[in-house]
Amino acid sequence: MAYKVDHEYDYLFKIVLIGDSGVGKSNILSRFTRNEFLLESKSTIGVEFATRTLQVEGKTVKAQIWDTAGQERYRAITSAYYRGAVGALLVYDITKGQTFENVLRWLRELRDHADSNIVIMLAGNKSDLNHLRVVQESDGQRLAEQEGLSFLETSALEAHNVEKAFQMILLDIYHIVSKKALAAQEAAKASAVPSQGTTINVVDYGNKPQRKGCCSN
Repeated sequence: MAYKVDHEYDYLFKIVLIGDSGVGKSNILSRFTRNEFLLESKSTIGVEFATRTLQVEGKTVKAQIWDTAGQERYRAITSAYYRGAVGALLVYDITKGQTFENVLRWLRELRDHADSNIVIMLAGNKSDLNHLRVVQESDGQRLAEQEGLSFLETSALEAHNVEKAFQMILLDIYHIVSKKALAAQEAAKASAVPSQGTTINVVDYGNKPQRKGCCSN
């Protein structure tokens, strides 16, 4: 979902939050869109989304962030909601090794259902719980490099890197969309120009001798 409009905002980008249940996706969403954090937040059931409008390189971009449950029983919903997404934040919990091990499965599902040009960032959440860490930052960085993803560690509780993560995703999406728009404009211009080698014959009637007396009375 990368629509360009002419009034309230220039672009609308759909971004999905994916990852195991309990990694903090909902609090990342609420921190970014409402600057809120709920200690007693419950597991998301089904799908919800929130929006936030911000400036990206002088353009007004409306980010539509979708959050879905990570539990297996909601897999059908998550598979459907990838459609139209141009960005994804794949989240794991640095204190739970299993959530990191499941990253590749989530990545596989994302690539199976989303557009091939989707911008993906890997986020190791709950960096405020460093004393409980079981996944090292270097492990997350290494996996991101192997899979061609951006990477940050975040803390929804402390608002650490949450803003930066979405700004990086939105900037990458904007650059992709801008390049596509520029390429389309150049292609349109090229198709309007006559192909090389076309000869246009111009007859010069100005040097043609005039017939005299043809119209005399």
